[in-house]
Amino acid sequence: MANWSDPRATAAPYSDVRAEAYDAGLRAYMLSVYNYMLSGVLLTGIIAMVVGNTSLIEMIVQPTARGYSPTLLGWIVTLSPLAIVFAMSFGQARMSEGTLKTLFFVYAALMGASLSTIFIAYTQSSIAGVFFATAAGFAGLSLYGYTTKKDLSGLGTFLIMGLIGLIVASIVNLFLQSGTMNLVISVIGVLIFAGLTAYDTQKIKSIYAHVAGTEMMGKVVIMGALNLYLDFINMFLFLLRLFGSSRN
Repeated sequence: MANWSDPRATAAPYSDVRAEAYDAGLRAYMLSVYNYMLSGVLLTGIIAMVVGNTSLIEMIVQPTARGYSPTLLGWIVTLSPLAIVFAMSFGQARMSEGTLKTLFFVYAALMGASLSTIFIAYTQSSIAGVFFATAAGFAGLSLYGYTTKKDLSGLGTFLIMGLIGLIVASIVNLFLQSGTMNLVISVIGVLIFAGLTAYDTQKIKSIYAHVAGTEMMGKVVIMGALNLYLDFINMFLFLLRLFGSSRN
């Protein structure tokens, strides 16, 4: 007869229950991250479509002899998201969860207004095609990052270094205006943000073990959604530069 007081008799079931509870909590946590990320992408897309296909676009850019140039509001809309990202990244410890949520959706809305200009440069059918291709690629890469047993932390360091190089190259090409260099930057950009999608997903997943059940979890969810949002938007823009059909 089994000894009811023997801890070995109940250790396995208890361990299974804890594992199931952890897995359920992890799924709910990741679902929250994806829900915020997708909400941000949808908000950006809706605002970009509304502004880009109405007279509101004239508040963002104005036609010139060489094409279009940003208005004062256009510059504000373009630069404000960068300021918000820095504020969220460096001030998350001091900000409340509610403040981070508000800033995230303000950021997504401003990005939508900023990205409205793609409807001037590219056909709507190519924008839609690239968007859905990006969504499919993002889903696959994020799933890989979530399920893989391989440690991607080393890849993350390499990708961050590549991202810095990409930013420098993009600034240099603003002056060179090289078509070949623009093509190379776009290809490398797609590869970098594809890798970051998998890396960030794994990183967000691993953080759960440290924040589960704490007041920090809500903040981590928002910041995780922001990281994946940035991966998606940047991958979309680089793919659009490669495969988008110009209106001209």
